[in-house]
Amino acid sequence: MIEIWYAILTFMLVMFIVLEGFDIGAGLLQYVVGKTEAERRLVIAAIGPLWSWHEVWLVSFGGVLFVAFPTILAVSFSGFYLALFLLLWCLLLRGIAIEVSGHIAEPLWRTAWHFIFVLANVLLAILIGAALGNVVRGVPLGADGKFSLAFFTNFSPLGHVGILDWFTVSCAVFILVTFAAHGANALVLKTNGPVQERSRRLAGFLWKVVAALLVVVTLETWRVRPEIFSGMMHKPFAWLGLAGVIGGAMMIFTGLRGKGELRAVLGSSLFIAGLMIAGAASVFPIMLHSTLAPENSLSAYQN
Repeated sequence: MIEIWYAILTFMLVMFIVLEGFDIGAGLLQYVVGKTEAERRLVIAAIGPLWSWHEVWLVSFGGVLFVAFPTILAVSFSGFYLALFLLLWCLLLRGIAIEVSGHIAEPLWRTAWHFIFVLANVLLAILIGAALGNVVRGVPLGADGKFSLAFFTNFSPLGHVGILDWFTVSCAVFILVTFAAHGANALVLKTNGPVQERSRRLAGFLWKVVAALLVVVTLETWRVRPEIFSGMMHKPFAWLGLAGVIGGAMMIFTGLRGKGELRAVLGSSLFIAGLMIAGAASVFPIMLHSTLAPENSLSAYQN
């Protein structure tokens, strides 16, 4: 039964990252692909209809944690208290910017809210990337089953770590660029004219950067938590995730090259989902790895 709940939890997180990743990625590119007020409004219109729906997956993720993994919920939410509030504030600011930026035609008003919109999306991508990096790297869980995180300590991913170190910063940059590439793919599908052409050119460049960063983050993960890769070899669902990464990459390449906009979007969604599934399957049953001592780690069965 725990395995089924873990699969449901992973599904919730994958859906949030894939769908919200499009919203965040398109939003942080607003000033890059939109050069006029009308073009910037086109970007907002592309994500406008469903942006609030996608956040429901995050609420569902928390609900599944509450029902199936209460110990993990209690320990992680108290330890990540600062990061969670930063995430919530950025979600609020982005939502407010979407709702009020078009209410007044004053250029200064709209410019200010567009800036807040882009900044909130950039910070959201960085926070989500750093959070995922913290889960992969581990947290300073003590023998009492508790931990707290400063912004950073000595910038090392071992021992008494903080939210930021060289590994989690790398993960944050990787997610930032991946979301931007994913958002550019979707803007190619959902827009037209100059915005579409700029998004198409940008997507081609960004996915090359994603490929390079993926190699870097993979090597760093091998150094920080090598057991993930040994666990991956014995988990069929991790193989399924890796197949998704490879298949998604091929769909992105052929979609962008042949102007198959929908195929490129489905490919980027599959690529991101494959990474998440492979990672989640590889670390199971450990949900909170301790950077202080492996025996302090919390597994899915400790509830």
